[in-house]
Amino acid sequence: MTEAIYKHKLKPKWLLLLAVPIATTLVVSYLNSQSSQLLAPYRYSLSRSLPGTDNRRATILQEIALYQEKVRQNPESGLNLASLAQAYFNMAKATGENNWYLLAEQAAKRSLSSLPFNNQSAVIVLARVAQARHDFTEAIGLSQQVLKIQPRNQGALAILVTSKLAMGKLEEAKTAADTLVNKLPTQGNLTLQALVLTAQGQEQAAIDTFKFALSMEEAGETGSSAYTRVLLGQFYYKHGQLELAENLYKEALGIIPRYPLALLHLAELKTRKGDYKAAENLYSQVLPNSQKSSTTYDHAVFRGKARLKQLQGEQQQAVKLLTEAETLLRQENATAHGNGSFGHRRELARLLLEKNRPQDTAEALSLMQAEIKIRRDAQTNDTLAWALSDSGRIKEAQQAIQEALQLGTKDAAIFYRAAMIEKALGNNQQALTYQKLSQQIDPTFDKQARYSSGLGLENFGF
Repeated sequence: MTEAIYKHKLKPKWLLLLAVPIATTLVVSYLNSQSSQLLAPYRYSLSRSLPGTDNRRATILQEIALYQEKVRQNPESGLNLASLAQAYFNMAKATGENNWYLLAEQAAKRSLSSLPFNNQSAVIVLARVAQARHDFTEAIGLSQQVLKIQPRNQGALAILVTSKLAMGKLEEAKTAADTLVNKLPTQGNLTLQALVLTAQGQEQAAIDTFKFALSMEEAGETGSSAYTRVLLGQFYYKHGQLELAENLYKEALGIIPRYPLALLHLAELKTRKGDYKAAENLYSQVLPNSQKSSTTYDHAVFRGKARLKQLQGEQQQAVKLLTEAETLLRQENATAHGNGSFGHRRELARLLLEKNRPQDTAEALSLMQAEIKIRRDAQTNDTLAWALSDSGRIKEAQQAIQEALQLGTKDAAIFYRAAMIEKALGNNQQALTYQKLSQQIDPTFDKQARYSSGLGLENFGF
């Protein structure tokens, strides 16, 4: 981060004049109790009377209704259709419900049909939907179309950052992130830069950038404020700083109650700490009984709940929940890219590897051999190494895990798998080196932590 960027630190451009108070005194007292547990750089210092998740949804629904009416009055208005597409996409991000992504795509295509030129907003929506489907090549191609016309378009550059990260092209991701920050050091842009630094293993620089991102937050940008804290919490979680991670997740939930990403990560943390009742309650908040539509979080909730049942010795319930998760993932993968759905090959592969049956392992390997052609980040290479190792193809597993390590990402689970693979090859000294590096990254990475990671590491020790 350059001194020049710090000197240009932005002040909030506007304040919400009409804020909706948080509805319950329970939430207010909860927030007050959390603020004292976080150091100043991490606390949310802006007004607490900002809309929560439900209010955000209501606001977006009002926006959708507005543009639906405009489109009804003028069905061929490309600009109104583009605005409607963006509103649909915003609802998809706020809720995780898959149907909103599909509506966003349909509206964006209609917009481009009516207004095929100089319609960057519609192209950006299509790029974001493609990225949500893990079609990173398509997302990048669409973003580059926009950048040819608007070389510093923030939406297109942001898509380049996250897509390049997923593909393991970290230097290209860094270039796009640096361009974004140099153009405008907003909280969202700085958070993307911090993600790139984390992936590269530049951890102190990543922490400094996360903190700078938090210092740039503005009133009304609750989504960015909560998202940055969840990502920073995940960073600390992976380094064994569980209390700080937990408080960051809770701070995010104070900003947006029932924020699914924060609930999921906090549930994982509670599982690792052995607080199974709290974890179960958190998972239930992600998928309340009132929910009618499927979301991108469903399979993660079922897997998390299954892990809780396994830890508590309730194997029959665990199998039932895993079956539900597998059914969902298979449905998504069966329709992915064909009927506009959202496949999760890597997640299905991990679930199958956890089952640890020969036929499931073979399928998981096939899935990962397809996935590695799309994604080459550290986590994808790690999962491929797991599938290869369980298939008895240890030398190939070594190659896959080395590719993960060469990216620079400091993840205790990845170094631990590298140790497992080296030990299987008889390279005991190298295995010990990797095991020590794993402990340096996260000194608390014990058997309970390895099981909670859901990466098949729990039955291996040194």
